[in-house]
Amino acid sequence: VIARGGQLDGRSGWFKPSQSRFSWQWLAELHKVEPDKGITREAFLGNDAMFKRLDRDRDGTIRGFDLDWSDNNPWVMQSQMITRVFRRMDMGGDGRLSRKELDSFFEGAAAGDDEILLEKFRDALMPPPGPSSVPDAPSKEILIKGLMEGEIGSLQEGPAVGEKAPDFELKPLAGGKAVRLSEQLGNKPVVLVFGNFTCGPFRFNYQAVESVHRRHSDKANFLLVYVREAHPTDGWSMTSNEKLGVSVAQPKSYEERNAVAQQCAARLNPSMPLLVDEIDDRTGNAYSGMPARLYVIAPDGTIVYKSGRGPFGFKPEEMEQSLVMLQLEASMNQGK
Repeated sequence: VIARGGQLDGRSGWFKPSQSRFSWQWLAELHKVEPDKGITREAFLGNDAMFKRLDRDRDGTIRGFDLDWSDNNPWVMQSQMITRVFRRMDMGGDGRLSRKELDSFFEGAAAGDDEILLEKFRDALMPPPGPSSVPDAPSKEILIKGLMEGEIGSLQEGPAVGEKAPDFELKPLAGGKAVRLSEQLGNKPVVLVFGNFTCGPFRFNYQAVESVHRRHSDKANFLLVYVREAHPTDGWSMTSNEKLGVSVAQPKSYEERNAVAQQCAARLNPSMPLLVDEIDDRTGNAYSGMPARLYVIAPDGTIVYKSGRGPFGFKPEEMEQSLVMLQLEASMNQGK
């Protein structure tokens, strides 16, 4: 794609879809229903919380439609459109929409009026392109540089579903004893979250990860792994980052990466442990975690879910569905 002069848009081979041991076919077989049928709450073998996360469109029945996260799924397409609207209003770029930001959007769109008509609403959300948007479109040279340096993703593929998760030991940003992955496994699944400060979509979507963490913190261990910057000022720099005060060069030492990770933590306020990858990117490369990625690892250390490469494949709610089905499987096995 780069050689042809194209841009990265989430539809090319570099951005492969997610992998999961769980699927609608698996869920239908577990419930002994035909794939073209649905699963009602009464027939569902799990609890209310599990059903709610799997019944994505909230119509009272789980179908294959609810577990389809491909870009051509109508629900996903509508969700993407709503996300673009939300991001336009979220002037802080942190995935939180405050009353102040809503009021500010209204004032700007209304232009002195007491109401917003459709035309003004549309124009506010779809402003004409300006010169400030040009620097964010990278040249072929910048893309090749980002590819070879691992800023737009590791050249390695990372472990596939069904394979053992590579072990690692990393220091937490907060200090204290280093955390080893293998010591987090055994009794609970582990969710790995990879990301970095200069990846705007990661910052925006991180609050969805926090929501998943709050819902499952007693059932799974969550680890946030800080990896190589996606858009440093000495690489594919983004004016959208500069406007938000996110302007950092690619760290050259662990200490520099740790300092940038502290800025990221101050912005996102993560509740899960934040581990900082070594400056040689050993963990990020082992999992192909750059620029952002999600994994679910079963208690026995086997990968059961691997998201697509970020930013396009970074889908926390898709990850949560695999985590829920892993929990459902475990509860069924315990009942035997």
